Amino acid sequence: MSDLVKEFNDYREKMNERILSQENKFMKRFYNLDTNAYQDGALPVKTKELMGLVASMVLRCDDCIRYHVGTLHEHGLTTEELFEVFSIANLVGGSIVIPHTRRALEYWDALNNEQ
Repeated sequence: MSDLVKEFNDYREKMNERILSQENKFMKRFYNLDTNAYQDGALPVKTKELMGLVASMVLRCDDCIRYHVGTLHEHGLTTEELFEVFSIANLVGGSIVIPHTRRALEYWDALNNEQ
């Protein structure tokens, strides 16, 4: 596993465990809501993750971008599909999204180098 992917996944897992170890009902419910929102429903998981990736890029959240790129990778997203997502995100978000596109592609490349 590439260092970039391992570092992100390890940190995310460690901190999520730390956050959820507290007896904070709101945080536990919020995490549950987030998990359930991305389950299959009227829209399939892949479609929801694509929407999440566009929103994350426009909102400029690199952790969220990495999460969605990783999940989409697991769901068989192609590089061509990823670039269409990049196109929509950059159209909606403007040129300020370009640095996040670079980092998203770097993460995608790291995921593909694992195979």
